[in-house]
Amino acid sequence: MKIPFNKPYMTGKELEYISQAHANGHLSGDGPFTKKCHEWLEKRIGCKKALLTHSGTAALEMAAILADLKPGDEVIMPSYTFVSTANAFALRGAKIAFIDIRPDTMNIDETLIEQAITDKTKAIVPVHYAGVACEMEPIMEISLEYDLLVIEDAAQGLISTSRGRFLGTIGHIGCYSFHETKNCHCGEGGAILLNDEKFKARAEIIREKGTNRSRFFRGQVDKYTWVDIGSSYLPSELNAAFLYAQLEKAKGITEKRLKNWNLYYEGLKPLAIKGLIELPFIPNQCKHNGHMFFIKVKDINERNNLLAYLKKNGILGVFHYVPLHSSEAGMKFGSFSGEDKWTTIESERLIRLPMYYELGKKDIGRIIKTIERFYA
Repeated sequence: MKIPFNKPYMTGKELEYISQAHANGHLSGDGPFTKKCHEWLEKRIGCKKALLTHSGTAALEMAAILADLKPGDEVIMPSYTFVSTANAFALRGAKIAFIDIRPDTMNIDETLIEQAITDKTKAIVPVHYAGVACEMEPIMEISLEYDLLVIEDAAQGLISTSRGRFLGTIGHIGCYSFHETKNCHCGEGGAILLNDEKFKARAEIIREKGTNRSRFFRGQVDKYTWVDIGSSYLPSELNAAFLYAQLEKAKGITEKRLKNWNLYYEGLKPLAIKGLIELPFIPNQCKHNGHMFFIKVKDINERNNLLAYLKKNGILGVFHYVPLHSSEAGMKFGSFSGEDKWTTIESERLIRLPMYYELGKKDIGRIIKTIERFYA
């Protein structure tokens, strides 16, 4: 029996809520279930305003527009991230300044940010890899000193915290993904979290194709019209209905994934003690959400051999990002600031193991034993 890398989970109410959305006669965006999701995020996570989007990419694109970037402006981010993190800002004409990561968490190295700042820098984009928080305190201090926006790519960080604060609510803007690989999902979806009052009104306009349609439906204007740039960033009400069923169970989903994460950690610890693999590191101030479990091996050759061995035994493990600064588009739209001491070498050592809600204890035991046989 094969063990996939991911298997999307359904709580049991998704189809019921989708039927309710249909019965309500509202299938396009911003219906009753969309509003329920907004309320859940605002109350549970604690942002000033939450708006669902049709993807995490869309949330990042909205953030880039809200940052009011001009061609030639610069944005600082790690190279070890998904293409959407950079693409959103490159679309606005910004130049991407990629900086090195920390080898312990795979997050942006906060100590290297200041030296990458120029008079053209407008924003810092920390990416919370695997739902483990970046060092946000020094990042926010730097942003205050240099008057820079902080846009959190918290795509993997729903329910994770840093010093008691939810990821996505610490910077000026936060971005979530509800892609089917995430803890809570709706197939494709996302959300933008606005933590500064000044962005709320314009964010609604950008999300509604550049119109003041939301104000019209609230009765604040007698007609709506085109007032700014924007696009159609709303998700379908069907997606929102599916997502709300997931958000209602977010606590239980997170607890189950953390249980599986801990089973991996304890089961693979003997191999780590022998120095054969490295396990994930969680800083003391962080509470993560069990989004991902990865190990690091000696080098890229060992990674490829282990992945092939797992596949041969019916287990789908995968590597992750190819550093963006080494890609064709990365070299065109950005450049690496400073030394690539860790980004490339650490990315080549990393393997993600299967992680999903319905992954059982026996499955995890089988994966661990297969890895043990590889090293034996």
